[in-house]
Amino acid sequence: MYCIMSRLPRWMLLYGVLTLTACATQQQQPQNVEIRKGVIEQITPTEIKSEGHPGVAAIVGGVAGAGLGSLMGQGTGKDVMMVVGAIGGALGGAALDKKYEKPVSGQQVIVRLKNGVLVAVTQPVNSSLQTGQAVYIEGSGNTARVVSQ
Repeated sequence: MYCIMSRLPRWMLLYGVLTLTACATQQQQPQNVEIRKGVIEQITPTEIKSEGHPGVAAIVGGVAGAGLGSLMGQGTGKDVMMVVGAIGGALGGAALDKKYEKPVSGQQVIVRLKNGVLVAVTQPVNSSLQTGQAVYIEGSGNTARVVSQ
């Protein structure tokens, strides 16, 4: 029991580093939601590439595996467990990365706004949308989505 308690602060430090690493994403400023009205001119099937960060899960998995391995054994056995944990965690993270790098089915929707301007939005498939349908475009930039009126 004493052995686990003496390692607790190091584990807490490792947990804090992993948490900060996993949460280190680019902060976005809140945007005003803009809603525009229009009619769908065209819908084209497409694929949407993954927005994941390749390799991050493998790195985090390897560090977590090494941290867990450091809690087991003593001397050389401890070193072996750290290496095994790091390799296992990295392999698990790499498998998770592969799951998310596949493209997703999507659609490019071209909408003619009330003022005559054409707007193209690429989004995940929304089977309820049809050519000639009155729609709203919610948001702007990468967060824009076409929805039924």
